[in-house]
Amino acid sequence: MSMLRYSRVLLKLSGEALADGDEQFSHQKLSDLAQVIHQAVQSGVQVAVVCGAGNIFRARQANLGVLGRVAADQVGMLATIMNAAVLRDYLRAEGQQARIFAPREQVPLAEAFTRDKALSLLKAGQVLLLAGGTGNPYFTTDSAAALRALEISADGLLKGTQVDGVYDRDPHKYPDAERFDHLTYDEVLARKLRVMDLTAITLCDEGNLSVTVFDISDPENLLRVLKGESLGTRISKESPR
Repeated sequence: MSMLRYSRVLLKLSGEALADGDEQFSHQKLSDLAQVIHQAVQSGVQVAVVCGAGNIFRARQANLGVLGRVAADQVGMLATIMNAAVLRDYLRAEGQQARIFAPREQVPLAEAFTRDKALSLLKAGQVLLLAGGTGNPYFTTDSAAALRALEISADGLLKGTQVDGVYDRDPHKYPDAERFDHLTYDEVLARKLRVMDLTAITLCDEGNLSVTVFDISDPENLLRVLKGESLGTRISKESPR
């Protein structure tokens, strides 16, 4: 891979990126993702990954009687560690070393996140699976992704979704929905576009961290984004000249 745009990225994946229909985990999707992540590392890109947990548990949509928001968020954070453990083993099957970090140690799966150790492992060619959210309820995995991306000084946050960018409205419901090639953070907020939650947007804006939203249903798109191909929607502090 030549002419890489990034040297260190944080890849944000939804739980659905690992699933297939009613199946919580898709062997094919996980294999394909592991292959392209390994290829990215082999090309010289340092990669950290944050997974959501929508394939296992959606805290905000949970309707379990007495289960409150705090407990639901805690269950969701545990589910992200489960996803990280599955993806880790698929990466290892590709010959790619990978480690799981969480806000607090979760023996035997996850170590407690520290910036110094994370940076050391990234430079050594390991993939970091950053699970467990921020460790606190009321924060989404998008917020966790933005936080960790800034902590590891990533060149960009790449958000792999099931659509090919950011639209002015739901493209599944409205065939004439408009897709944006580029947006500023101010435009995202002014248009109330549902890219990430407000906390994540604010963190990226204040940290001058670009976000690229692209379709991960074809995992090869990750390699295209890393090469700088115009794919999906790029969000940054200012419009390109």
